[in-house]
Amino acid sequence: MDKTRIKNSKIQISKLSFGTSALGDMPDTYGYRVNEGRARETINAIFDSACNLIDTSRNYGFGNAEKRIGQVIQERGGLPENFVISTKLDRNMKTQKFDAARARKSIEESLEALKVDRIGLLHLHDPEHCKDINEITSPNGSLAELFKMKEEGLAETVGLAMGKTELMLEIIKDWPFDAIINHNRFTLLNRNADELFDYAYSNNISIINAAPYASGVLAKGTGKSRLIAYSEATDQELEPVKKIEEICDKYNVPLPAAALQFSLNDKRISSTLVGVTKPKRVNETIELANCIIPNEAWEEINQLPYTTHDVEASRQYKPG
Repeated sequence: MDKTRIKNSKIQISKLSFGTSALGDMPDTYGYRVNEGRARETINAIFDSACNLIDTSRNYGFGNAEKRIGQVIQERGGLPENFVISTKLDRNMKTQKFDAARARKSIEESLEALKVDRIGLLHLHDPEHCKDINEITSPNGSLAELFKMKEEGLAETVGLAMGKTELMLEIIKDWPFDAIINHNRFTLLNRNADELFDYAYSNNISIINAAPYASGVLAKGTGKSRLIAYSEATDQELEPVKKIEEICDKYNVPLPAAALQFSLNDKRISSTLVGVTKPKRVNETIELANCIIPNEAWEEINQLPYTTHDVEASRQYKPG
């Protein structure tokens, strides 16, 4: 698996990486449950794969995702060699408070849950959902605390993980981030993150593009899913997917292979982050990444229209 280096660090991350939000058991978001046994089997499969980046968050499943990863790390006798944990500082989910004190509490909780003494890639998470953005961006706010953690050695590299690209672009222009994670805004269906990615790439900020399947429909197809950006899509919103499906059927290409490789093939993107909830999905995803897609198929796919609006603008955020 090809890897790219995060700037000014020894950290190298694989072009394909795996996310664990659903492994924390988040039925309100995904519509299904994932029990502890299945989650831990999947985490082991990730650790045994050719990829070396696993992404999680303090608040995925209200701490369950990190806890389950930590249990597997403990059982294995430590984090696998050269493996990178990406996790996130999170706001208080009850009060939405996200000041420096909350950021410090969040990293302490993460280190305890994950059974590690430092984080390879630590992000500040979802500032758009916090109570007061000034708690984050002020000189003594949670962002300053994030960079202090890097100075202290608690994090080797630091990033910003969020959705709204306009606010994200504004923030990364003011702070020396090593990496960013954005989700659902750069897919076959939507290019809302284009300007953000251009800026990050030109400023040597590593880009991790999450949710290349648009949170469901580009993985399962319109016959099995109507989910786009965690919300049920209208018939009109599904029409572009059906056009992609027609091209994929014409060239005998799996729909998720096209969706995944669209992100993998973009030179700006250091790693494409895919959520998995079953052990077999790990190798299946790697196979999709290596699937041969004819140039003729890409020519037709690249001619299709796409949207640039914020695909999650009307999403009702559910933390569980």
